[in-house]
Amino acid sequence: MINSIKLPQKLMLLGAGELGKEFVIAAQRLGNYVIAVDRYPNAPAMQVADCCEVISMLSADDLEAVVTQHKPDLIIPEIEAIRTEKLLEFEQRGITVIPTAAATNYTMNRDRIRELAHQELGIRTAKYGYAVSLEELIAVADQIGFPNVIKPVMSSSGKGQSVVQNRDEVEQAWNYAIANSRGDSQKVIIEEFINFEIEITLLTIKQWNDPTIYCEPIGHRQERGDYQESWQPAEISPDKILQAQEIAKKVTDALGGAGIFGVEFFITKDEVIFSELSPRPHDTGMVTLISQNLNEFELHLRAILGLPIPHIELLGASASAVILASEKSDSITFTGVAEALSEKDVDIKLFGKPTAHPYRRMGVALAKADNVQEARDKATKAASKIQIISH
Repeated sequence: MINSIKLPQKLMLLGAGELGKEFVIAAQRLGNYVIAVDRYPNAPAMQVADCCEVISMLSADDLEAVVTQHKPDLIIPEIEAIRTEKLLEFEQRGITVIPTAAATNYTMNRDRIRELAHQELGIRTAKYGYAVSLEELIAVADQIGFPNVIKPVMSSSGKGQSVVQNRDEVEQAWNYAIANSRGDSQKVIIEEFINFEIEITLLTIKQWNDPTIYCEPIGHRQERGDYQESWQPAEISPDKILQAQEIAKKVTDALGGAGIFGVEFFITKDEVIFSELSPRPHDTGMVTLISQNLNEFELHLRAILGLPIPHIELLGASASAVILASEKSDSITFTGVAEALSEKDVDIKLFGKPTAHPYRRMGVALAKADNVQEARDKATKAASKIQIISH
């Protein structure tokens, strides 16, 4: 537990994608020293960190080597594909792992966090089951019924997810899930399809010594299991917001530690249903780069350093829309940036990823407006003006 605030701290970021990049920027604004670690060179967060390391984060030996070399005060995972048993070991040696090594271990796989919520905490989730073979998957799919959703228990940014309408589509969904599974896992989760009115992320900030606080709920739309646009605030009733907050607090209290959690829910006509949780800034939360006085990366940093968060203010109806690559390329330039930025209250973030492939998220358009629909339209229009040119 962090009691006294001494800056700078030495922070090791495990995973150096676009969310990590924004976190590094927030950390360096308060003078901290950041080591960005990822499995490929020139990852987005490496471009702004004090130093970087390229390792396999699924290798216990590689993790041991970088931690021994750099001796960080805090280890901050930014992705799921990490040898989490090693994090437990670092924590036992007195290094703070965010939010905790146990929480990272729980949330690395979708099965563990689902079981914690449903079995241990008695929280309503979608009906679910697991399979480690196609035959087993067909049997579980029949049991849960159609339509259903099939995805790897371990993946990043929703990759490998399919909505399956009937038995004939199960094999294709199995192959897609296994092809997109991260780490060592050959296991898939299958869930009932929830006919929801809206899917939301509730950014939940757990503090060392102060109460848990929340951002306004963020609505989002997904395709291929990956977010395409998000908006804040999501228009849901105050009693459903309260229900979501109570569930988020119950799950994050069970996980412990400090930092921001992206807690996802399906909101139906009658229910608030827990979906998933990330113990770190959330991709749908990139909208907070324009929507709030403190964005999700600054909130994460303050929470883990034990710095006060006196007030979170929503600055107006806001939205984000992703900028996706359409083809594979090792050399990328962007056009249309000036056109996209020509409208008031629009911003563009280009992540600086060194390579592109179809549907890879290369940037995000952000917009603020008088109402959510107008903000969504502005963000989507701005994103559509950015063209990715491959060489």
